[in-house]
Amino acid sequence: MNAIHQPHLLMAVVAGLWRIWKSRNWVVFEGKQFGILALLRQYYQQYQEWMRIPGERGHHLCRSSVSSDSTTVVQSITCRWDGATKAGSHAAGGIVINDLDGNILLVRGVQLPDTDDPLGAEMLVLREAELWCLELGFHAVCFQGDAKVIIDKINRRDVRDDRIGALLEEIILVFTCHSALSVRFVGRSNNRTAHLVAKKALACMSIF
Repeated sequence: MNAIHQPHLLMAVVAGLWRIWKSRNWVVFEGKQFGILALLRQYYQQYQEWMRIPGERGHHLCRSSVSSDSTTVVQSITCRWDGATKAGSHAAGGIVINDLDGNILLVRGVQLPDTDDPLGAEMLVLREAELWCLELGFHAVCFQGDAKVIIDKINRRDVRDDRIGALLEEIILVFTCHSALSVRFVGRSNNRTAHLVAKKALACMSIF
């Protein structure tokens, strides 16, 4: 039987590949070491997160569409993100989830103490936005941001960048595994709320 028509089997395979890739990056780029039991535990947690029923933690928050077989309900939202940096110090980000009518559903500030690179900060915030939406059960998401260079690279599947190549690969893999996820550019004026959330998160870091 075709695995494409068996969502549990397909997601088990995808989660395994994703976890192997993440573990490889931890070893290569961060020097982390862990055993097979830790890897299996992380894989199981990843599989459980990705197999959650779409919208189980907020199905009433957004508009739904029904597939042609009248069995699959897809939750459709937009998720805007932005990064903010403080030179020589740290970075933060803002994530704003909206329904298709533009109403704000959820807002989250992300603190990034290990980088002050604007491009890296944008990438890290987008990765957090991807994972957050999937954890919430949203599987049809249009991610919107004003980092045009990054968005163009993602849509071209271009990972040729010495600074952010590994992060790009992680983010692109999520888009590849979840066909209802997309990303597009919006101007700063249309991304103001995410920008303000990022600035607020950055200001909170500066207090400590």
